[in-house]
Amino acid sequence: MELDRKEHAVSLHKDGYNCAQAVACTYCDLFGIDEETAFCMTEGYGFGCGMQEICGALTGAFAVAGMANSSGNIRRGITKKSTYDITGAMGKKFCEINGSMLCRELRGTPEHPTPKTCGEYIADACQLLEDYLKDAHKGK
Repeated sequence: MELDRKEHAVSLHKDGYNCAQAVACTYCDLFGIDEETAFCMTEGYGFGCGMQEICGALTGAFAVAGMANSSGNIRRGITKKSTYDITGAMGKKFCEINGSMLCRELRGTPEHPTPKTCGEYIADACQLLEDYLKDAHKGK
């Protein structure tokens, strides 16, 4: 791969993108989506959707996985279940790696700081996405 997407996503976050934007904008070129659209669509996912719930990096990865897997067939929803299976497996693996998928737990508190930064969670989400995309490409 000519571009290290994990490093790129982390650099976007350092430049002010939220975690979801950093992940989604890093992969938008694979699906014919311009960066501004990806940025706008995922703005509300940062900081755990503004409530410190599901990690923004992970929701950004879910958005990209949906783009990769969806048939785009609105009437039949023929890929909905498989997309849920993919994002469910990604979420489970993210939890195995990090102990949680909740932003408030991942970010920690002054009394219970976490050993990782948001950039490291972004890299983890990108790695899960890379693994999925590589496996999906093998099947085609």
